[in-house]
Amino acid sequence: MSPSIEPGLVSDSATHPGAVRKRNEDSLVHRPDLGLWAVADGAGGHGAGDVASQAVAAALDAIPPGLSAAEMLAQARLRLAGVHAELQAQAAALGETRIIATTVVLLIARHGHFACLWAGDSRAYLLRDGLLQRVTRDHSLVQEMVDQGTLTEAEAEAHPQANVILRAVGATGELVLDKVSGRIAPGDLLLLCSDGLFKAIPEGELAGLLVQGANATAIIDFAVARGARDNVSVVLLRAP
Repeated sequence: MSPSIEPGLVSDSATHPGAVRKRNEDSLVHRPDLGLWAVADGAGGHGAGDVASQAVAAALDAIPPGLSAAEMLAQARLRLAGVHAELQAQAAALGETRIIATTVVLLIARHGHFACLWAGDSRAYLLRDGLLQRVTRDHSLVQEMVDQGTLTEAEAEAHPQANVILRAVGATGELVLDKVSGRIAPGDLLLLCSDGLFKAIPEGELAGLLVQGANATAIIDFAVARGARDNVSVVLLRAP
């Protein structure tokens, strides 16, 4: 585990191809020295998903130290917009139907507060007082159907179009990132993950693992043992 620029906050991370796939198209950013963490999940089925997720990770990883939280947030937005344009250009050069894209969820922690940006269906969760809350809302077709009341959450996980995302870095059109911010209370645990995790482990079980103190590697091992059909990535941040 790594100590953070945020006093007392300790983080760890892990990523795995999963139980079925040979390639891992997820990428992580683990920069506790910057107070910055991220998960990017290369869009499956489009090809070059790993290129897209690695481009996002490299851009965020290159943010210089010494920035305020507001400056860090502005840099993250600027760099993700740059990667978005680069991936669109790469895809256009390969042909009209190509898409090179990735989800992203990133978290910045400073002075007892966090800010989270995301596009796609990689998620952020907050475990507080034993209760697991979803911080992000998926930009996905099934999430829209859940919001409209035509699908339940349980049905959404098993839906044949569960992998269709509506926003991504590199997708067509403008990049739109959603943002949520909040405070970090003593004992809080923040988790970032790709969809391979929550599609393998129901949220109730995931909460149980976190309450028991499982680290990122242990959580991924559990997902793989459950037959995780997709790549699985986890970043954990614990506030003592």
